[in-house]
Amino acid sequence: MKIISVINYKGGVGKTTLTANLAGELACRGYKVLMIDLDPQASLTFSFVKPNDWRKTLAPSKTIKNWFTPDKGTIKFNDLIFEPEAVKEHISGDGLLHLIASHLDLINVDLELAAQLGGANLRQAKQNFITTHSRLIEGIEQLGKNSYDLILIDCPPNFNIVTKNAIAAGDYVLIPAKPDYLSTMGVDYLRKSLDRLVTDYNECATAGEDTEGIHPKVLGVVFTMVQFYRGVPISATRPFIAQTKKLQIPVFESYIRENKTLFADAPLYGVPVVLTNSSRADIVGEIETFVDEFEHKVLL
Repeated sequence: MKIISVINYKGGVGKTTLTANLAGELACRGYKVLMIDLDPQASLTFSFVKPNDWRKTLAPSKTIKNWFTPDKGTIKFNDLIFEPEAVKEHISGDGLLHLIASHLDLINVDLELAAQLGGANLRQAKQNFITTHSRLIEGIEQLGKNSYDLILIDCPPNFNIVTKNAIAAGDYVLIPAKPDYLSTMGVDYLRKSLDRLVTDYNECATAGEDTEGIHPKVLGVVFTMVQFYRGVPISATRPFIAQTKKLQIPVFESYIRENKTLFADAPLYGVPVVLTNSSRADIVGEIETFVDEFEHKVLL
């Protein structure tokens, strides 16, 4: 089972759209995929379930927020998982697409977690750090190693404690980015923050007898919302793509073009674009090519 955290400091880079379509295509190919929505905006959740249904059936007690609350000991991680109805007919064979929904109050949970840091002495502070940053690890361990082939975690556009939980639990970090100044500028900052988290976590892990260190790797940057001219990214975006490659961070060869209408309408039907019979074969083809590259890096 591989665990991937999908994150960029900059919002509006197509992070959730990429996560939904990557999950959908892999499930269609026969993989068992679990998505975890850690973003308080809940965009991934609302890409698969209507807000009214979420409010009635999930919001009270079946979102990831419930796992991070103090009384999580009464909750089983498996109980938070549900299967979006609309995608079932698009997936055949052994493939599965499951989701743990987010909650709009998740941002307040992060403040509660921050209050639990610190301690009476250095050893206690280190233990509190590990306890606070490993809650998601505990949940995923309840699933068992063979429950899913892949877990995709849609993170908020920041580096708060909830995001750090995702990275600590993960094998890889996937970074969607628009080829523009602000989106690419954040990539290097994210890498440095990732390195600091790994150092801090592993240092604190030495305080516990049974605590293992973490070793997440940057899987790569994938450029989304790309504008093309004659089959290649427009000239204004090429310097940002080249600049990112100079950071010595892996960069996917696949690009995914911008189409606000097609991607924005998909949540209305609860089915990712890649699973629909879209007339925009260029976009679907680009997603499939990216998934080919992802599959080769992670699953094959």
